[in-house]
Amino acid sequence: MNTLVRENRDTERAQSEQFIAPSASVVEAGDGYTLEVEMPGVNKDGLEISVENNELTIVGRRSRPGVEGKLIHRESRSENYRRAFELDPSIDADKITAKIDQGVVTLTLPKAEHVHRSMQTRSPQRSIRAW
Repeated sequence: MNTLVRENRDTERAQSEQFIAPSASVVEAGDGYTLEVEMPGVNKDGLEISVENNELTIVGRRSRPGVEGKLIHRESRSENYRRAFELDPSIDADKITAKIDQGVVTLTLPKAEHVHRSMQTRSPQRSIRAW
């Protein structure tokens, strides 16, 4: 297998909310893959990860501290993050785990024990909790 995921840029799913595509890196280990996504300003409460129809979607909503007084200048962007990837059939989507530490989301994507080459059927949406 040459690639873990293929980025999905489905514009039909784009909502009125604006997102930034965060940087991501993938590392292959013997029994799976590690996907790291950089989402500065996002904490566990602002993280949404789901898998639906072999598409892994990661949404990070920034938490901003309130500003007392009149804000004169801010250089950080206010948009939230979103990346979507099409999962390779060799990945066991039911066993994906995630954690977030200092704005870096780390997902562990284990390889399935048996890779089925049969036609994929629609699966219900699954949510993944970060710890």
